[in-house]
Amino acid sequence: MAGELNEGSVPPYYREVYDAIRSKIDERVQVEVFQRLLSRTDLPSAVQGQIAEHVDYTDGFLSKLSLYKALALIALAQQGKQPSPKLLENCIQEFPKPQLGEFKDLQNLRMQPTQESPLTVSQTLGKLLARDTVQVELIPEKKGLFLKHVEYQITSQHFKISVYRRYSDFDVFHELLLQRFAYRMVPALPPKRMLKGVLTSMSERDFIEGRRRALARFINLVARHPFFSEDELVKTFLTFNGSDVQVKMRDACKKMGDEFMTNRMATLAKEYLPADIQAQFSSSRELIKNIHNSFHKLRDRAEKMAERSKENATDLLMFGRELSTLGSDGSPIPSLASSQSTWGILRQSLKGLSVEFALLADKGAQQGRREEDDVVEKLNLFLDLLQSYRDLCERHEKGVLHEHQKALQKYGMMKRQMMSATVQPKEQVSVEQLESRIVQQENAIQTMELRNYFSLFCLHQETQLIFTYLPITSHILGAFVNSQVQGHQEMGAVWNDLQPKLGCLFGVNGMQSPPLTPK
Repeated sequence: MAGELNEGSVPPYYREVYDAIRSKIDERVQVEVFQRLLSRTDLPSAVQGQIAEHVDYTDGFLSKLSLYKALALIALAQQGKQPSPKLLENCIQEFPKPQLGEFKDLQNLRMQPTQESPLTVSQTLGKLLARDTVQVELIPEKKGLFLKHVEYQITSQHFKISVYRRYSDFDVFHELLLQRFAYRMVPALPPKRMLKGVLTSMSERDFIEGRRRALARFINLVARHPFFSEDELVKTFLTFNGSDVQVKMRDACKKMGDEFMTNRMATLAKEYLPADIQAQFSSSRELIKNIHNSFHKLRDRAEKMAERSKENATDLLMFGRELSTLGSDGSPIPSLASSQSTWGILRQSLKGLSVEFALLADKGAQQGRREEDDVVEKLNLFLDLLQSYRDLCERHEKGVLHEHQKALQKYGMMKRQMMSATVQPKEQVSVEQLESRIVQQENAIQTMELRNYFSLFCLHQETQLIFTYLPITSHILGAFVNSQVQGHQEMGAVWNDLQPKLGCLFGVNGMQSPPLTPK
């Protein structure tokens, strides 16, 4: 035979070695695994180095043919020949078998940790947040005197582009995300309209602003998700400038199918799942449920604090206005008032204090907005993510597991029908049809089992993402402390400016009111 290396020209042993050490993820062999294989030979290190130089590899991997070439060079070198590509070209007999020790030990070369498990999500909070920041701004469109619909300007820092979307575009995008990534955390959308029949003091303007904030949280969580961010569906939503974005997204989704059809790990997921995956899932779910409940309470308290800051601002403004009203009263002072001259001075001073109290009110309102934007919104972002995890757990249990159980029940029923058909003679056609249906059902069950393992695989990864996001707690606490420090400093400065202006009220320098009640 000619010395040309190809799939058909190598001994079966070469293919067995390849199957034993190739990567589980694809058809290639990791360089680290090959180097360990090379070190198992009895060749001098200098000869091993020569063989390694003649082997081609890309991105840390050898192709199948590169491994075959290496195995042939190893075998020829073990016969005392100088390893070189020309040696292979001149080889007219079957390529020799290399001596690699016990074959059963070859698989251990692959099992040694050479790279991170595909199950592991290597992310930090910083990396996730740096993936993208998407701004969502309101652009209301008015028809006559009434607001007909709202449009949003979506600006992605990652793609460096702005597009315009309506709520219906978000709705279709969300629906397609759930179809494409059924086994991942897909955040919920806010409602399109205020719920009718629900008692609420919220105005339509407040509702629209709240919905804008919720849509911004949704799209940022999606754009920062490591398995979503570079997907064609997400790219289309964030970058497509045509008028038919919904059609474009549906077409993209049809071409790709769901993640099970496109993820190379889909059929291999079972191999990477830990033996106690169900126990891990249950304990993680319970812990995340408790975290969710605690963050819910933190958010509620933060909302109340922000609301109190805004109420305090309103009270300060009204307090100042009442002082101004009191000072503006031009009614003549009765002659019997013994402090006539003093009240005239006081009244004049009170009139001017409304400016300072208006400034205090403005600072209080700013404090409320800071607490809302920097603290409450961050808490809401994490709560949206935690809720999407709970939704995902429910989809896993009510969707994949439930469908699998239904399929098994149907399969059992078919088998019983088949047994009945063999006991009681029936037409050959009906028996063959039943056999065909059983085979189809077996295939369906096999696919469902693969989907179930892939669903658990994804759940394991999404659980890791939740814990990756947990350090956001320090971001939230930092924002909370900073907002309080800044607010108290700004309001303290205004109070300090106000203090000297009140000296005239008591006829002394510096504000020190006389005691109104005995000590």
